[in-house]
Amino acid sequence: MTRTPASLSRSAALAPWLALALCTAPAAQAQTHPLNDTGITWSGDALNGNVSTCDASHPAGQDCHYGRDKAAADGVLAKIGGGNAGFDFSKISNSGHVLDASVALGSGPDDWACTRDNVTGLIWEVKTTSGLRSQSHTYTWYNTDTNTNGGADGAAGNTTTCSNTLGGQNCNTQNYVAAVNAGAGLCGHTDWRMPTIKELEGIADLGRSNPAIDPIYFLNTPSSNVWSGSPDAGNSSYAWFVGFNVGYAGLDYRSNDFHVRLVRAGQ
Repeated sequence: MTRTPASLSRSAALAPWLALALCTAPAAQAQTHPLNDTGITWSGDALNGNVSTCDASHPAGQDCHYGRDKAAADGVLAKIGGGNAGFDFSKISNSGHVLDASVALGSGPDDWACTRDNVTGLIWEVKTTSGLRSQSHTYTWYNTDTNTNGGADGAAGNTTTCSNTLGGQNCNTQNYVAAVNAGAGLCGHTDWRMPTIKELEGIADLGRSNPAIDPIYFLNTPSSNVWSGSPDAGNSSYAWFVGFNVGYAGLDYRSNDFHVRLVRAGQ
């Protein structure tokens, strides 16, 4: 797994169980792009608590002293687009073109619909307030591909938690992927998929909460659990998710109704 020197601080902040998840990821999902930093720009210690700045008086090794976030704070980080701290995002239109940061979300060909992560190269679905991609819709974890489902399909779900926007099909992750990829697809592409757990964690901004993600480039994000496409390696009843209240990753039953955000490889 390759990282650029400016991206090492996220790995230092990850919990041991996430490190284990990265080590056990299938070879086809190996990290091939730089990693985002954590978004943490403050420091703290057990005696004095947290402060809003990267205080040099706190113990050495604070996350805010390293990586892309530090370079952004020092004014030496070149960005393609915008975003908090070391994050670098660009808005993408329904027709697949890069947009100015001021363009609003909408259904027209030149309206904003997706967000490109300029660090990792991934392009992400942006949620809406109604319709197929509504922020309120939830899905059970379901995958019939025996090569990627960890030994079990998961839970097929029902037809209610996504308000029947899937045309009467059950509200599960597999049906949602198929619905987004139908016709012309989203932002001009039909190769949208569920993100791996490390991809999904990569857009979590651990320097903020409720939601723990950039609220400008990821509009309409609930402070709730979002399914990744990664199954649990040890128990086929579970899959990985990220809780975007504070940005942590965890495991839960595939039968739970969680939110979904699809991804695709960039250009």
